[in-house]
Amino acid sequence: MSQTAAAASGSRFSRDHPHYKWVALSNTTLGMLMATINSSIVMISLPAIFKGIDLNPLEAGNVGYLLWIMMGYMLITAVLVVTFGRLGDLFGRVRIYNLGFVVFTIGSIALAFDPDTGGAGAMWLIVWRLVQGIGGAMLFANSTAIITDAFPANRRGMALGINQVAAIAGSFIGLIVGGLLAVIDWRAVFFVSVPIGVIGTVWSYISLKEVGTRSTGKLDWPGNITFAVGLTAVLTAITYGIQPYGASSTGWTNPWVLGGIVGGILLLVVFVVIELNVAAPMFNMRLFKIRAFAMANLAGLLASIGRGGLQFMLIIWLQGIWLPLHGFAYEETPLWAGIYLLPITVGFLIAGPLSGALSDRFGARAFATTGLVIVAVTFVGLLLIPVDFEYWQFAILTGLSGIGSGMFGAPNRSAIMNSVPANQRGSASGMAGTVQNAGTSLSIGLFFSLLIAGLATTLPKELFTGLTAHGVPSAAAQRIAELPPVGSVFASFLGYNPIQSLLAPTGVLSRLPAADVAALTGKSFFPQLIQDAFHSGLIVVFTAAAIMTLVAAVASLVRGGRFVHAEAHHVGGERGHRTGAVGTVGTGSGPVAAAGARPGPRTGQN
Repeated sequence: MSQTAAAASGSRFSRDHPHYKWVALSNTTLGMLMATINSSIVMISLPAIFKGIDLNPLEAGNVGYLLWIMMGYMLITAVLVVTFGRLGDLFGRVRIYNLGFVVFTIGSIALAFDPDTGGAGAMWLIVWRLVQGIGGAMLFANSTAIITDAFPANRRGMALGINQVAAIAGSFIGLIVGGLLAVIDWRAVFFVSVPIGVIGTVWSYISLKEVGTRSTGKLDWPGNITFAVGLTAVLTAITYGIQPYGASSTGWTNPWVLGGIVGGILLLVVFVVIELNVAAPMFNMRLFKIRAFAMANLAGLLASIGRGGLQFMLIIWLQGIWLPLHGFAYEETPLWAGIYLLPITVGFLIAGPLSGALSDRFGARAFATTGLVIVAVTFVGLLLIPVDFEYWQFAILTGLSGIGSGMFGAPNRSAIMNSVPANQRGSASGMAGTVQNAGTSLSIGLFFSLLIAGLATTLPKELFTGLTAHGVPSAAAQRIAELPPVGSVFASFLGYNPIQSLLAPTGVLSRLPAADVAALTGKSFFPQLIQDAFHSGLIVVFTAAAIMTLVAAVASLVRGGRFVHAEAHHVGGERGHRTGAVGTVGTGSGPVAAAGARPGPRTGQN
């Protein structure tokens, strides 16, 4: 059907209608926004959630509930997006995407109607958050592939820019939405997704059509199992590495943590061997021979680790130190932390679509690389400002960080999707989603551990000195000072008063003069006590993040010029693109451009 005929038919939802691509973009952007908002909405609402189910997450034995409610959603989406991407290639990307809306909505309804309290209530939330994560993985895996199918190569950057801004900005919007809803009722944090999920489900089933090229073959069970179990083991072990073990302030010496990491890595190695030798792999590992694809994913992984760590550290910084020092009650800090982080979201919203559209014309390399350099510079800038900063300094630096991440995200995802064959787009989208979500999960475990290691060297002495100065007996002060710093950091993160949380179980507060109690549990005692130690940890964390981001910038720089696989493959064996190749590598899943071809006709700028 011609565009004229399609337009005349009046069916905007026809796959041949000239405006269908905008229908696909708006629908998939809604799905991505909903999925990513839910990755952070719970993080900021945890105090209200635990109060609602009558459970103290800081008591012995309850930290596991805290970690799984906070991390389970991100873990399951990281593990399953490649699988659902491959299923989209085999059975239809729209079909899997639509099912994702259904599963996600069912999970949201179940979460909002948690019937239990205490440990049973927490387990209900954990299980249904995992179900919600399965739906989120279906949306993550196929949204960018659906957009890539719907848009021509010279418009994909703009479209993916809008989609990626929704994906990345959603994680920050979730902080604000969660903070606002938690004040009303903790169940509203989950119920807010229900009407959006219902509307998205109906709309996607009505409007989205299968327009992509399907892959042939069968489901690769050995590959799916080894990948899922291996990545789950690694990410779970890293998550539990946050918890203290024995006399250590972290859990990295725990045999279960070490076994999970080593065993998971070995399974992932087995996964690679399987994928290189089966006829119809879950993921075509030979895609990594395409330099544009390999370097874009490496840059994406390192950037995601840096971005996730930034978000986590800024929340602790605001909630544990800056906001209390500026008169905010601890229970109010989750909401205000989200509000004060708005410059990051604004930066994303400005830079993402603009850089995506410009990358269609000039290529991804310059925008993505420059964006990463800007992010690295902001990490250094955050180290240079005092812990008790002037807000305008913080706003400028975080706003620039958002702009830099926006400049990187959209062009980089567009470059990934342009670099692969049409029948591999679901798998490629899934791999890019795994890289992004796994990077965020890794960053929380990695940077939290680095922060705790930094605090452990200075906080105990400062805590002992501060407590005894206000009348706390030396024996009680010593016991509290010897506790792992993770308790104080989690208390700050959850919007609790850390000193009150530490002293309440000892009964000391009831025996101290009122003036000392007021000083110890006031808004300024803990922030003033911890700020020097926190800055020491911050130096380690942000230095590591800056280095990783600069390495990501190098990877982005060496990706080569603009490369569209369909255009490179179209010229066949006579001429290839300098970032693509002559010939193909057959795997039973369609041709893949190999690396190292002679320079062919330029399709854009560097």
